[in-house]
Amino acid sequence: MNSIDNTVFIGKVLFSLERIASTNLYALDLLDEEKPIEGTIVVAHDQYAGRGQVNKHWESEPGKNLTCSIILYPDFLPARQQFVLSQIVALSIADTLRSFIPDGVKIKWPNDLYIFDKKITGTLIQNALQGSTIKSTVIGIGLNVNQINFISAAPNPTSIYLETNKVVDLHIVLTKFCQSLEKWYLKLKAGKVEEIQTAYFNQLFRRNEIHSYRRPDGRIFSGRIQGTNAIGQLVVATEEGEELFSLKEIGYVL
Repeated sequence: MNSIDNTVFIGKVLFSLERIASTNLYALDLLDEEKPIEGTIVVAHDQYAGRGQVNKHWESEPGKNLTCSIILYPDFLPARQQFVLSQIVALSIADTLRSFIPDGVKIKWPNDLYIFDKKITGTLIQNALQGSTIKSTVIGIGLNVNQINFISAAPNPTSIYLETNKVVDLHIVLTKFCQSLEKWYLKLKAGKVEEIQTAYFNQLFRRNEIHSYRRPDGRIFSGRIQGTNAIGQLVVATEEGEELFSLKEIGYVL
């Protein structure tokens, strides 16, 4: 793949690799060896050991999907606000998907993208902290583009092809994502956090709808998602009142 057009800095340095275990691991190794230019991207044709949140494996057929990682240095952002990075990544992927799929694109907390009730992306963000700020971040994206068959135990996968019946050029998808990420990242750098949070809330999967959820002990309960708080916990109105949930503390019943 070539470097990205029509951006200021994201994607101007691009490592395009044939087969590696994980683009995030490769990017983290780059950070250990040197300080790559901000916006450096690692793209893999075949990522055979990619993972998502809570160490879940991310299935991706070689050559069919976008698997990449982006290196950023958001040292202007306090560590206590690191969830806003998840928000801008989710918003950037949502923008990208709407270029191909006009309806049904929603952000499933914290940063997965759904087309109606089907999952189309996984994201893994790894931050390195220095004192009270974020020294660096590696944003790993797995976006299902042209894959048709999924063999993992994931219950509800989809792809751009399955939603549109059209094969899409992976470099076009990457370009649109980089352009959108740069837009949202510059908004964050300019301190427009409220604008970001509002946009995220407006696109949140199941926002203000009553649905069933699962607690870690298996109990099912009804709740209404009301948004997220400053540290990224999910705010849900339940029969017991307003509750806050961190990752792995709530399961979606689809």
